[in-house]
Amino acid sequence: MTAFQPAYIETKKKGLLRDKINTARHLLRSCEICPRACKVDRFSGEVGECATGEEAIVSSFNAHFGEEAPLVGAFGSGTIFFTHCSLKCNFCQNYDISHQGNGDECGLGQLAGMMLILQNNGCHNINFVTPTHVVPQILSALDMAIDGGLRIPLIYNSGGYDKVETLKLLEGVIDIYMPDFKFWDPVIAGQTCNAPDYPEVAAKAVVEMHRQVGDLQVDENGIATRGVLVRHLVMPSGIAGTGEVMSFIANQVSKNTYVNIMDQYRPCGKALHVKELERPVSETEFNKAVKEAKDAGISRFAAL
Repeated sequence: MTAFQPAYIETKKKGLLRDKINTARHLLRSCEICPRACKVDRFSGEVGECATGEEAIVSSFNAHFGEEAPLVGAFGSGTIFFTHCSLKCNFCQNYDISHQGNGDECGLGQLAGMMLILQNNGCHNINFVTPTHVVPQILSALDMAIDGGLRIPLIYNSGGYDKVETLKLLEGVIDIYMPDFKFWDPVIAGQTCNAPDYPEVAAKAVVEMHRQVGDLQVDENGIATRGVLVRHLVMPSGIAGTGEVMSFIANQVSKNTYVNIMDQYRPCGKALHVKELERPVSETEFNKAVKEAKDAGISRFAAL
């Protein structure tokens, strides 16, 4: 069997990674990295919706064992949690990180070092959590990490609110995309994230991610090496639109998409500002969501 090689190795070898870095960093001058398109000059210390300037801010990095089985394996997924978020769901379970900014600025060398530490500790992958607003920093640090010997898959673990143009910069860099597809209804997305365009943006993003890497692939040990894994959090009263989301994935992306139907919702942050979010999901609601996924034709999913 051919030994696995992450996509970014060949991209760097061809000189394409440097081009991607230059393009991405140029975008920080009038930032349109994410759909918010704040157009602030992050090199000058200006910040927009993501509250992040030139340097990435990291809350923590460690081997994480709470992710999906194909990512965790025996030694964990090497998560790097970026502080702040351009989506800012009002019910976020990491509210102290995404909204309140718990974390420290991290230079490119430090970020590269984190990747190498996680690899040296045996992690099966590098899992960038909430990376949308720091794509230029990730690309720049990756260039350094490759020189230091990085050789494991990269995961782009986002809320799904990603511009196709930015995702195209990651083609040949990211091995595994793990987006959320949170909502189908623009009204609900507006109430919870101030992003009524979320459903449209997420749909285009997932299609682009799948175009780049295809369905999730695993090695002989069941560890993911490439592909898309979509997360969908079941919400009270069915407001996430699970049936519609699953139908879209099955019909417009792939029926073989690996989907995680999650029952982890609980009122956090400012969730109580939306009446429908005042309570956890019931067992009946969760079971209905799983059935909707099956009825849509999804045949490869976890229900956690």
